[in-house]
Amino acid sequence: MQKIKKLYSDSFKELTITQNLVLCGLMAALAVVLNYTTSIFITPNIRIGFSGLPNRVVEYLFGPGIGAIFGGMMDILKYLLKPDGGAFFFGYTLSAMIAGVIYGSILYKKPLRIWRILLAEFFVKLFVNCGLNTLWLNMMNGKAFMAILPARALKNAIMLPIDTAILFFTLTLVTKILNTTEFRRFKRD
Repeated sequence: MQKIKKLYSDSFKELTITQNLVLCGLMAALAVVLNYTTSIFITPNIRIGFSGLPNRVVEYLFGPGIGAIFGGMMDILKYLLKPDGGAFFFGYTLSAMIAGVIYGSILYKKPLRIWRILLAEFFVKLFVNCGLNTLWLNMMNGKAFMAILPARALKNAIMLPIDTAILFFTLTLVTKILNTTEFRRFKRD
């Protein structure tokens, strides 16, 4: 219990550093741009996009608390700027927040390893994408849960290794950039 408390306490303390707040703002702007430019709808219920990558960076760098807040805020902001798929539904915002908690809990302050990213991706794809988001689609559209689940499960199974590789490459690059002399001299510990 103490570890969980410390994890969230450390996560929330990250936003007391101005540089981290600015980085969150930059990641938010990048997420909005990627939402406009990289979203591909395969079917009305299946979309592939890269606008979640900035969320993963925030969750990796700042933990589950900030990841949940950032994910929820970005879900609302992206909906307000580009309302795909109809009316706003808080379930998707909750899903984004839960995904932030999962990624942040598994990746924050831990060595970057591909198996750790695979584990985080697997849990999010299983519980959030296939579980909760399919339930939200069922509630919103009235389509039978079991009727839409197979296609969503197949898409997530196919995307698991792809998303793992993309996220590993992205977080490795971000780590290298943040460890450069230019970034380290502005970091306040």
